[in-house]
Amino acid sequence: MAYTLLNGKDLALRMKKAMSAQVEELKNKGAIPGLAVIIVGNDPASRIYVNSKKRDCEEVGIRSFEYALPEDVQEEQLLELIDTLNNDDNVDGILVQLPIPDHLDEGKVLRRIRPDKDVDAFHPYNVGELMIGNHAFAPCTPAGIMELLKDAKIDVEGKNCVVVGRSNIVGKPMSMLMLHANATVTICHSRTKNLKDVCKTADILIAAIGKPNYITRDFVKEGAVVIDVGINRTADGGMTGDVDFTEVSKIASAITPVPGGVGPMTRAMLLKNTIKACIMHKRGKLS
Repeated sequence: MAYTLLNGKDLALRMKKAMSAQVEELKNKGAIPGLAVIIVGNDPASRIYVNSKKRDCEEVGIRSFEYALPEDVQEEQLLELIDTLNNDDNVDGILVQLPIPDHLDEGKVLRRIRPDKDVDAFHPYNVGELMIGNHAFAPCTPAGIMELLKDAKIDVEGKNCVVVGRSNIVGKPMSMLMLHANATVTICHSRTKNLKDVCKTADILIAAIGKPNYITRDFVKEGAVVIDVGINRTADGGMTGDVDFTEVSKIASAITPVPGGVGPMTRAMLLKNTIKACIMHKRGKLS
């Protein structure tokens, strides 16, 4: 069957064009959105992500501030930097690039970011707000997936949605956003029995497990919408998702590619959250 390619790269470009105009309007009113990114250590993947985020900010006119800290930085130094950024009116969003070195308490670091500047939406306050459907920000990857579905006019209300993966970054918040959109949600994980059978009940199947090409054709119901969150490096330096795209695309009604599907949307939603934070912080200037 013919499938719809859910092209996140294309949608992200359209969103960035609209956000660029929005930022220009904010600048004319004296409000410039600012994003501070903290990177600890020299992880090559983290460096690539941070550089990409800086380019995205430049493209839409958001000011970006980078703070590169050494691998052996003391936790108190990192927390003091976050306190400084919390109190800096030029900074609307604060992002600590994960993972961070093992000697640092990730939970403590994320809790130190002011909730109204937590544009990754990882602070327990924002997690709680998401749970009750009263959130200012949603985590960028799940929020980007919802935008992709909306843009493709895929209605999730009343649909069976299966999320494979229960991480705090994708799986859990994804299930909450789907519930708020009136889908019926099942979360699967490494202990789920009869995983293939559960996945085959899905009208919308979201794979976020970090295992290359794990979701094969026999996991997927004909006509299902398949969202591949996985980013896995291959032996030849390429990239593949958690879904066997070649085979699954033969029976899916819509599917995301890797790369070019969910990834660009994650970055676009970070920009959107930063602009939203700016509007929240500078409401007095904008009235």
